[in-house]
Amino acid sequence: MARSQSTFSKREKEKKRLQKREEKQKKKEDRKANSSGGGFDSMIAYVDENGMIVDTPPDPSKKHEVDAESIELGVPTREDVPEEPRQGRVDFFDHSKGFGFIVQHGSQERFFVHVSGTLEDIAEGDVVTYDLERGPKGLNAVGVKKA
Repeated sequence: MARSQSTFSKREKEKKRLQKREEKQKKKEDRKANSSGGGFDSMIAYVDENGMIVDTPPDPSKKHEVDAESIELGVPTREDVPEEPRQGRVDFFDHSKGFGFIVQHGSQERFFVHVSGTLEDIAEGDVVTYDLERGPKGLNAVGVKKA
């Protein structure tokens, strides 16, 4: 005759598991019986005009409409660059690599310039006129010539 496969510890673990399940069911029934019954409305919270969480709904007279089209997501669009030629000074130019940078007079902004965007040979320190064109990493100087 074969012995039972259930050991004492297995039976004790099963008893504890069943006891926990019964306790959980009793707690659930107690919560249902003793709840105030507020339901969803008692759980709602509102945010006031100061950003604080409150339990009273907002005053409809203080409500104002927001045009969804006026909300900009991401980086704001840059205004179009004027067509007039700009003036600046060649800050750095490497003839062996074929690129450099121009510093604009007045604003001190630096613009990338490639040798293919030059109309004349330029060197560091030259005062030049140029136009701007949008490149993959920002604005690039094109049509560069000595002033």
